Amino acid sequence: MNSIIQFASKLLRGQTAESSEVHKFHGGVHPEGHKQLSTSLPIAKLAIPQKLVLPLRQHVGYIPKVKVQVGDHVLKGQMLAEAEGTVSAAIHAPTSGTVTAISEAIIPHPSGLPDMCITLTPDGKDEWTTLRPTDWRNTNKKELVASLRASGIVGLGGATFPTHIKVRADGKSQVHTLILNAAECEPYITCDDMLMRERADEIVKGMEIVKFLLGAENCIVGIEDNKPEATAAMTEACKALPDTSVKVVPTLYPSGDARRLIHLVSGVEIPHDKRSTDVGIQVFNVATVLAIYRYFAFGEPSIDRIVTITGSVNSPQNFKVLFGTPLQTLIDAAGGVQSGTTHFIMGGPMMGFDLPTIDVPITKAANCIIAATPNLFAPPPPAMPCIRCARCADACPVNLQPQELYWFSKSDNFEKARDYNLFDCIECGCCTYVCPSNIPLVQYYRYAKSEIIAADKAKEAADLARERNEFRLARIEREKLERAQKHAERAASSKTETAKTESTKVDATKAEEVKAISATTESEKPASSTDDAKKAAIAAAIERAKALKAAAAQAGESQKKSDAATADTPDASGKSAQTEDEQAKAEQAKKDKQALIAAAIERAKAQKLAAAQAGIAPKNVEDASPAVKAEISEIDAIREKAKQAVKAQDSDSEA
Repeated sequence: MNSIIQFASKLLRGQTAESSEVHKFHGGVHPEGHKQLSTSLPIAKLAIPQKLVLPLRQHVGYIPKVKVQVGDHVLKGQMLAEAEGTVSAAIHAPTSGTVTAISEAIIPHPSGLPDMCITLTPDGKDEWTTLRPTDWRNTNKKELVASLRASGIVGLGGATFPTHIKVRADGKSQVHTLILNAAECEPYITCDDMLMRERADEIVKGMEIVKFLLGAENCIVGIEDNKPEATAAMTEACKALPDTSVKVVPTLYPSGDARRLIHLVSGVEIPHDKRSTDVGIQVFNVATVLAIYRYFAFGEPSIDRIVTITGSVNSPQNFKVLFGTPLQTLIDAAGGVQSGTTHFIMGGPMMGFDLPTIDVPITKAANCIIAATPNLFAPPPPAMPCIRCARCADACPVNLQPQELYWFSKSDNFEKARDYNLFDCIECGCCTYVCPSNIPLVQYYRYAKSEIIAADKAKEAADLARERNEFRLARIEREKLERAQKHAERAASSKTETAKTESTKVDATKAEEVKAISATTESEKPASSTDDAKKAAIAAAIERAKALKAAAAQAGESQKKSDAATADTPDASGKSAQTEDEQAKAEQAKKDKQALIAAAIERAKAQKLAAAQAGIAPKNVEDASPAVKAEISEIDAIREKAKQAVKAQDSDSEA
């Protein structure tokens, strides 16, 4: 697969700008265009409305972080909410005025649910904030991309993907070809067509900036053959940009899909598990590159767009509309609706959706508003059983098996639907358009996708909770082992210190005895022989000890006789003699108890000393970490050195 991609990339890189070969893709349908309704009049600028409601959710990704408060006065182009996270886009003030509310309001979404919005009341001055154009030719690409992140520009073809992500200079992909998507394949939509007719020069200047940011070598503009005026304007404008060509592709829905357009103009088919940048191609919409040019050349952030208002209105036309403009204001500018209008569609009839109410604002995704009537869009007839005619498979531009996906989605066999590449479906609606049984196939696919995504999120949350619990248990066990190891090390260290202290005391006692004996010997011995002097000193000490013992015995006998005489005197009572006898017994018992305690203490000290000298210490390092084991090894090495030092000192003392 990689070799095929590399070959296709090299093939495209070697194409010349003059090459006009167009490659067909599988499937597709030919719905009636109805584009002439809104192309008879030039683009008009819509007046500033009395109120602007700016939803925070106007793009793919995280909602931006609000930077203003209720009551703040803002200028045109001032940032109201900054991008939060990598995939996000900023929101700017479309005109000068006062922030009157930051609360939930109905937004243009199929669910009809409210979302957070910033409400701005214009002051009528339309006063710009300080704008800062950028010399993009002499500025680092990373700085340009960082600046583009604050512009609020997203894909204006309907995808609303933040533009700074598509041009980021991270070196992960080598884009060599820029393709400008000017196909505009959906019926009724003409905003890109009119934009190319009237502002082709600015579009080409935007292509030049994007080409510089991507480092692309070639540029290809893909336009459907139902736009001859736009084709002529872009062909003339592209002469100012080297290595750029305009390719006219057949009018076939969905040729405006990025992968289909790449195949049409280059012959490269992107694998389903790859991105276009993996083969060195990037696709931008016409309105998006124009917004990029306005931002770098004049410092203007994304505050408006061209919107087609068509269908059952009195004057279908394209308008330059500020974001947040109420839909009713746009309808009034188009002359109001005709009788019989039942609802409004945002986007095209193939991939658009019915608006929940008319009280919604225009957002960055609103490229077209269609006033619908039963004559234009008849209510769908009831669905009939599938007859397995395989027309849906013939019309699918992604080469899927729509009938199989339908059965799997209907029976909630989501894993099987995933195996059949459900997520490759671009929801173009070709299968529903050609189905003779009127089965709303795309709705089933959307349902299956939402259920699979919800299940995946639940599984991800459960896995995360399990990992956190396992990590917590492992951390508790590790801390327990570390505490036990520290206690063992402290106990071993304490025993070592006690052994050293006792050894030092014993050595000091021996030294004092030797010193005393030596002193006695030196004072009493003659100057003849050292051995005889020592023996004489020892004998003298023994004699003195005997004399002291005899004197103590005599003193004891005298005391006993005195006590006996005192006891035999008539003044001494029997009661006092009995009391003294009990006291003597108690003192003797106390002395015996103290002797037992002293003996136990001596035995314990001897055991501790023996254990310390033998290097025995409680250890529990079986499950300890490598770092703890290394630290224990270092402590054992220090302990061994201390033991050797004590032995060396004992040897010196004995010598």
